[in-house]
Amino acid sequence: MRNEFVKIDGRKRGPTSIILAGIHGDEFCGVEAIEKVLTNLRIERGSIWFGLGNPRALENNIRYTECNLNRMFNSDDILSIKEKRSYEYTRAQFLKKYFVQADALLDIHASSIPKSKPFAICEKNAQAIVEYLPVDRVVSGFDKVEPGGTDYFMNSIGKIGICLECGYINSQKSIAVAAKGIIAFLKAQGHIINDISHRKQSYIKIYDLYITRSKTFTLFKYFDDFEKLPSGYIIGRDGNIDVIADRECVILFARSCKKIGEEAFLLGEKKSSLGF
Repeated sequence: MRNEFVKIDGRKRGPTSIILAGIHGDEFCGVEAIEKVLTNLRIERGSIWFGLGNPRALENNIRYTECNLNRMFNSDDILSIKEKRSYEYTRAQFLKKYFVQADALLDIHASSIPKSKPFAICEKNAQAIVEYLPVDRVVSGFDKVEPGGTDYFMNSIGKIGICLECGYINSQKSIAVAAKGIIAFLKAQGHIINDISHRKQSYIKIYDLYITRSKTFTLFKYFDDFEKLPSGYIIGRDGNIDVIADRECVILFARSCKKIGEEAFLLGEKKSSLGF
């Protein structure tokens, strides 16, 4: 994309949507998918904004320049002085000007975990959209456990926010998933003719985020996203303390850390429906 934001209007009135990529500057699948979709996209109804989340980080192929942009959508009283002085905070304020104009947002991401499979992150208010996306798993609970993302902000102002995780960051398959996800989202939103059926999906609700308490948190082993853990399983060691699973659960985004206060992993439980 040559421009940070591109707008496409349909012939008829309809909803306004945003497709966002590159909130993390080392995740290019969404950027490439948007470029692919824009080559021949025509819409019937409403308006669509296609945008880049963190262009400065994208230029340097780094996750972020100073702070994680996908935590900068929290309220100011939660953010630190350092965070509020960062480029990413300023960028978040810029992006909000577009977000408030839209009815729904699709934010495209990818994972650094090689075996990661596509899934969606949203809350119950997105049910009518997410059931059409090309994923077999839908995860909720992030707004409460790990707030501050783009989807969190949209939900907080009464709109719909969805994060589409497209798989491994270095796989060409992630670009294909992102492109299919964009088209499915646009169909579900009524921008183009909806000729797809909703998918059968499973549900996970996140209930805990582990924040490191020492400068040396080391995982017991490598964990795949959504790997099942029995109650009492040792996940890692934080300084001199073993960190264990408090119940039967699944683990997500697990990584070793070298600073106090870092996000080490998330834990979730299987649910029968979205948002419960």
